[in-house]
Amino acid sequence: MPRLTVGETAPDFTLPTADGGSLTLSALRGEPVIVYFYPAAGTPGCTTQACDFRDSLASLAGAGYAVVGVSPDPVEKLARFAADEGLTFPLVSDADHAVLEAWGAWGERTLYGKKVTGVIRSTVVLDADGVVTLAQYNVKATGHVAKLRRDLAVA
Repeated sequence: MPRLTVGETAPDFTLPTADGGSLTLSALRGEPVIVYFYPAAGTPGCTTQACDFRDSLASLAGAGYAVVGVSPDPVEKLARFAADEGLTFPLVSDADHAVLEAWGAWGERTLYGKKVTGVIRSTVVLDADGVVTLAQYNVKATGHVAKLRRDLAVA
């Protein structure tokens, strides 16, 4: 799958959210947005990453960023994950992988030494007009949010 690159406009999407609603990416225009893709709610790595975003949300929001998490999990699983971990940013379900594929976050990756097809843990930062300003693929769950904050110069 082709990956998004800096300077291109990110594909819009409307996906169901953990809280039973839906989120349309273009509705967030006017503010920069961090869209991160993760394999499975409730797993150790994904929980670490989500909690790091949760714990950094005030500083990210203070710098003007909204955060959206995307996974192929069903809405019910996302709702449990958000409740269990106290996540207050939107989690959206891309069950058919259409958005994951369009954004380059679905494909072959290595899992425990084996090649598998699935979610490529990725983070894409958009400016207020929906243009990619940073695209990171194959990121590590642990320490990623701290590195992202450094990359964005968010204290």
